Amino acid sequence: MRNIVSTGSLMVLVLFSVLLFGKAEIYIVTLESEPVVSYKGGIEGFEATAVEPDSDEKIDVTSELVLSYAHHLEKRHDMLLAMLFEEGTYKKLYSYRHLINGFAVHISPEQVTIIALTLPFSFLQADQFQILLLVQDIIDLLLGKTLGRAPGVKSVERDWKVRKLTTHTPQFLGLPTGVWPTGGGFDRAGEDIVIGFVDSGIYPHHPSFATHNTDPYGPVPKYRGKCEVDPDTKRDFCNGKIVGAQHFAEAAKAAGAFNPDIDFDSPLDGDGHGSHTAAIAAGNNGVPVRLCGFEFGKASGMAPRARIAVYKALYRIFGGFVADVVAAIDQAVHDGVDILNLSVGPNSPPATTKTTFLNPFDATLLSAVKAGVFVVQAAGNGGPFPKTVLSYSPWIASVAAAVDDRRYKNHLTLGNGNILAGIGLSPATHGNKTFTLVAANDVLLDSSVAKYSPSDCQRPEVLNKNLVEGNILLCGYSFNFVVGTASIKRVSDTAKALGAVGFVLAVENASPGTKFDPVPVSTPGILITDVSKSMTTTMSLHQEIGLDELKALRLWEALGSLKPILHKSAPQVALFSARGPNIKDYSFRDADLLKPDILAPGSLIWAAWAPNGTDEPNYVGEGFAMISGTSMATPHIAGIAALVKQKNPHWSPAAIKSALMTTSTILDRAERPLQAQQYSGSETMSLVPATPFDYGSGHVNPRAALDPGLIFDAGYEDYLGFLCTTPGIDALEIRNYTHTPCNYTWSSIKSQHPLNHDLTSCGTQTVTRTVTNVAEEETYTITARMAPAVAIETSPPAMTLKHGMSRKFSVTLTARSVTGTYSFGEVLLKGSRGHKVRIPVVAMGYK
Repeated sequence: MRNIVSTGSLMVLVLFSVLLFGKAEIYIVTLESEPVVSYKGGIEGFEATAVEPDSDEKIDVTSELVLSYAHHLEKRHDMLLAMLFEEGTYKKLYSYRHLINGFAVHISPEQVTIIALTLPFSFLQADQFQILLLVQDIIDLLLGKTLGRAPGVKSVERDWKVRKLTTHTPQFLGLPTGVWPTGGGFDRAGEDIVIGFVDSGIYPHHPSFATHNTDPYGPVPKYRGKCEVDPDTKRDFCNGKIVGAQHFAEAAKAAGAFNPDIDFDSPLDGDGHGSHTAAIAAGNNGVPVRLCGFEFGKASGMAPRARIAVYKALYRIFGGFVADVVAAIDQAVHDGVDILNLSVGPNSPPATTKTTFLNPFDATLLSAVKAGVFVVQAAGNGGPFPKTVLSYSPWIASVAAAVDDRRYKNHLTLGNGNILAGIGLSPATHGNKTFTLVAANDVLLDSSVAKYSPSDCQRPEVLNKNLVEGNILLCGYSFNFVVGTASIKRVSDTAKALGAVGFVLAVENASPGTKFDPVPVSTPGILITDVSKSMTTTMSLHQEIGLDELKALRLWEALGSLKPILHKSAPQVALFSARGPNIKDYSFRDADLLKPDILAPGSLIWAAWAPNGTDEPNYVGEGFAMISGTSMATPHIAGIAALVKQKNPHWSPAAIKSALMTTSTILDRAERPLQAQQYSGSETMSLVPATPFDYGSGHVNPRAALDPGLIFDAGYEDYLGFLCTTPGIDALEIRNYTHTPCNYTWSSIKSQHPLNHDLTSCGTQTVTRTVTNVAEEETYTITARMAPAVAIETSPPAMTLKHGMSRKFSVTLTARSVTGTYSFGEVLLKGSRGHKVRIPVVAMGYK
């Protein structure tokens, strides 16, 4: 067929008549030609659009060169689809042109017939003329057969779903006293840095995003994003603080998952999650947090002056689709964001690709980093179990969640003097009065209401008000609370409606992994999470004195605590935070790359909420919410990265990541090694010594990150080297996703070998790292420590670097014994001017 091409024309007659069964599907198709970010020229009539790797120069997406080439790519997408499928049998959802070259398409289940296709040579490049084979590839995939590869087509992958993975944390992190003053105060912290949020949208009218009490915001010339108009109010979503607002839902609509009544066909947040994450990173400083008639402090983002760019691609019930998320990321980078916050991740490791590092999602993020965007992603909420991290690649900053020093606790005092501990965030009962406890199941209006799960206390109309009024209502915490069909807020509303003095919510059965958070309510109340204590309460009522008697209880003032207790045993790795080791494929084989990267506050975080948001049933209709997740930890890092970027505007994404990681701490506030919440063989939670598989490099230290002393820089070429030298990754697959052949050899690699990313070793291994001094001239001593199973040596023992100078040092690891388990340690570079740079070391003890 190449001989046919060489004649200057191509006439191919293809006859396919295939009946497709099943429902319509969405596919992401990536093509061979380079996207805007990496196009180096070669196509007649289109000059190069890429900039030199690792340079400070940015692509001008408004230039005629870029616009022309981007239009060329989209035109090819449309031509290809029109030639492959009959009109009406498909719908193109997106054309990806800037970070990857491809498109998302929704293919109908109707018969696909291609008859007498004539493809002129002018459409196909010499290495792409067999593009017609893509037809059978797509059909094979739709039928569940093995996907073949066709020249000119890199991959055809079925779309998959993703999911959504503060008043006190600025003080806990030392921002008001140690960080914000260095940049001119809180009212200048993050000035002109644009953070893009791929999330569930934003509630633009929230005081955390208001501009009437701040200095006027000027234009940001580097940012080119647009603001959609609210279809109801006819006003756009931007106000100077919010500089861009767009939404992406074509895949969700094509899949039939989108509901405009609750999802909103605009950037408006119908969930709450997006408003929450945006406020954590960049919300205004000093915003009063008011709920239930009480004030719980004042909220602030990490970078209160940073700008917010919204790219809504997540929705209330179903989460989101990768096709929409990739379109949002592609647009965000095109628009010129500095930092990209992704409190989102896959439901599981991608099953359609051979490695976790290469798929449309991670490949798009690699191109984003190449364009100079710092990408931060939630590590996942599958903890405390190993290999649950859902953020895999070295070019992404993967964030684990920590519990900070706040605890919301209270207790219940029984009439016999026994004290039961619990959690709660409510006003107190009055004085030392004694009240009577009545169980919901004992005060039913009649037996017919049992079908409504009356013990949940969600429906006041099924309970007898005459028996509840003036007493304390005892309710049961069932599975309905876990799935969101019942809420603590509605228990409080029920107690209030029935005239109860307060409520006790007792957990009588809990599965490992169930997370109990205090919920602010206006009625005195307590949640008893210890199953044995809950049973004690129930038995006191039903067994010790019989069903016809009611036990007297006292709720002391401690029950109604509105203030947190501050603990020095913080931070701790949160129970739910995803754990390493990282995996490199769907078979869950270990990757030679440490994940997560860093730890940040992610438990019980106060921040803005959308009043129409329904993601958390306890906060429906509220303006603030206190929720937990690595989704909350991620914007802490995004906001702190904005502060680093503000101080060092020309730093690469890797330099920012290095500054955050190498200055992090592995000690808590009492100067003890970090601990991790873990299960102790049952539902009981315990604390165990934490490891890098729990916290990565350690807990973020913003003050130190702004002055790291040394940085470990890396660029696009280094990440290519990582991919090309990682065993088990097909070089063709790398070329398909990066448009670059693997020309790397072991001897030519400087710092991108995967062992240099986490220093994992088998037998004896020497790895080399390069550091750059970003401070004044300083002499560093290099020391290392390691668990006994592995010996560690560093060379040289010391080095002096002037400002801007780079030097190499080596680390040699030797296994002393065959353990088959991981050993942990660190390399410490201690500067004569006080800088400390720490690198975690993870090694497998093999000989």
